[in-house]
Amino acid sequence: RAGNTGLLPSGAREAPLRRQRASDSILHRLRQQVRPMAVVELNKSNFEQTIKDSDFVVVDFWAPWCGPCRSFAPVYDKVSADHDDIVFAKINTEQEQEIAAHFQIRSIPTLMIFREQIIIFAQPGALPEGSFRQLLEKAKELDMAEVRKQVAEQQKENA
Repeated sequence: RAGNTGLLPSGAREAPLRRQRASDSILHRLRQQVRPMAVVELNKSNFEQTIKDSDFVVVDFWAPWCGPCRSFAPVYDKVSADHDDIVFAKINTEQEQEIAAHFQIRSIPTLMIFREQIIIFAQPGALPEGSFRQLLEKAKELDMAEVRKQVAEQQKENA
């Protein structure tokens, strides 16, 4: 081969290139696997399992005819891309009227946050991006052991 000085066995120069290509291919596959989760559409068949399987779920109740919902959607999608540790979900209240009724959704958009299957936030209205990000940070900071304790105390009082 041209350039082979005889110090390296034949093919030795190509081996690092083959390893690099294999390594690049593995990295490419790993990057595809750890991309931020897309926003999940929730419905009657997957709602309960999603809440049970995920420690942190943000739900946007919306409808296609709702102007504020459509305005909030790009903010919701943008923020969701920065938080691969949170499940971001949407519920179309027109198609999933039973879920909307269960949670007494009267205004849309309504944001609801579940931490460890407990609703820690529920409020109608579209949030500006900065406020939405602050809300998520506050929700992350919550001491869920304390929240569970408070829920248990309330349940005792109401029993």
